[in-house]
Amino acid sequence: MHALNPSHLQRFKNKVVVVTGAASGIGEATARRFSDEGANVVLADRNAAGLAKVMDSLPAERTAARETDVSVHHEVKEMIDFAVERFGKLDVLINDAGIFAHGTVTEVSPEDWHRVQATNVNGVFYGAREAIAHLERTRGSIVNIASVSGLGGDWSMSAYNTSKGAVVNLTRVLAMDFAKKGIRVNSVCPTFTHTGMTADMEGQQPLMDKFAERIPLGRGADPQEIASVIAFLASPDAAFVTGVNMPVDGGLTASNGQPPQ
Repeated sequence: MHALNPSHLQRFKNKVVVVTGAASGIGEATARRFSDEGANVVLADRNAAGLAKVMDSLPAERTAARETDVSVHHEVKEMIDFAVERFGKLDVLINDAGIFAHGTVTEVSPEDWHRVQATNVNGVFYGAREAIAHLERTRGSIVNIASVSGLGGDWSMSAYNTSKGAVVNLTRVLAMDFAKKGIRVNSVCPTFTHTGMTADMEGQQPLMDKFAERIPLGRGADPQEIASVIAFLASPDAAFVTGVNMPVDGGLTASNGQPPQ
């Protein structure tokens, strides 16, 4: 199931939007959503081949791409500078880039632990830090991609849960610190979403059956369904919304955890 075609909406005409993690998954769907709504979009990702493929499928006059590893501060700064130089301003930053490592704290290597925090947490910090001055000029917004795994715990996902919990609370403090500057900051918290990150899980039918049982709507999300909520939070339709970590989860977090009767 896919979100409705947004071609009738033009909420971001003449706006400039940066999307990290734009080479695939939720980031790609989000970049396409903003482009469909008229935005000038800067795609950022460390996957050069994926980045080029997405770039080539969007309007050339309104799209730019920059190979970027968000765990490296100077690369994020250079990417934000590139976006402003290319299109003259910045209205929206979408911090989507993220990675995953499985295991308890005794199973995850220190190297993988630091790698997950560097991308999932530091990348959001670097993006916000470099974008704030530009967003203040446009009274723009930031949308971070957190997770339901930042709102509650999972078994054997210590590194990922920690990183997404940090994004959830960083979203709150950014919203508080910069509201008076006219900048809104929110996050979306998806549940299981059909992306490359979940491809291995999709081959395990018993696991997928468990997800279908736990999610009241009975399925995982398509990336386009997450992208539509991201676009809402970044749009004037959400002008009085800031500091929100919005579950986009098919009703998962509505449950208190007890099984169905």
